[in-house]
Amino acid sequence: MNGRAIAAKLNISTSALKHYETWGLIPKVKRASNGYRIYTQEHDMYFQCICALKSGFGMDLVKEIMPRVIRGEKVDVLWLINKAQVDLYTEKVTVQRTVEMLDLRELANLPLNRSKPFFTIGEVAKEANISASAIRHWEKEGLIKSERHKESGYRIYSPSDLRKVLIIRTVQRVVYSLDVVREVLADLDKHNVAQAKEIALTSLQYIDHALVEQVRGISYLQKLFDFLTNKDATAPDIPD
Repeated sequence: MNGRAIAAKLNISTSALKHYETWGLIPKVKRASNGYRIYTQEHDMYFQCICALKSGFGMDLVKEIMPRVIRGEKVDVLWLINKAQVDLYTEKVTVQRTVEMLDLRELANLPLNRSKPFFTIGEVAKEANISASAIRHWEKEGLIKSERHKESGYRIYSPSDLRKVLIIRTVQRVVYSLDVVREVLADLDKHNVAQAKEIALTSLQYIDHALVEQVRGISYLQKLFDFLTNKDATAPDIPD
């Protein structure tokens, strides 16, 4: 099969096909006597799968799973896909909570189900689904400011701090700019939540779109699995 035709069909460059080959994402490609690559129907199926998965799962995961597909590690591939979908659901829950907290007029109304009036850095990290190091980085950037526990000296955070952390991580994942984060936090200090809520709702729309793309990608993965299964079933037996 012609590489240009495959690339045109998938709306990608021929150099992308070569990158996928170099990264080990497709089976070995044979060469014609003139040096041109000879792509088979199997390669075409791999390329279709890569492009479909990339949209919903990202290239990092594609690079992790496609060599496993080549090695026949179907169950491992499915578990990696499953984990990515769980992560997406967790992200949706976190952003939804951000929207809910933005809607609260008084943080005292926040249903915390806690005996303590404050959070440790580990608890904030868990609630916001981020690392403690990210929170420390935001403190160094002056985006949030923690208090210290009088007895232990550990950082402690109020419900207001938790809301700020949720907003920071949601805004930064959409716009990537700390300057925009600062602008949103300044609006919050003036009790203006409109921009923060708009960004959070945009993030929810992106997550919903990613879910649709993930399901589409999985359908292409299943087509590739079916193709490889039929190929193995029809392969001639080679005598010992």
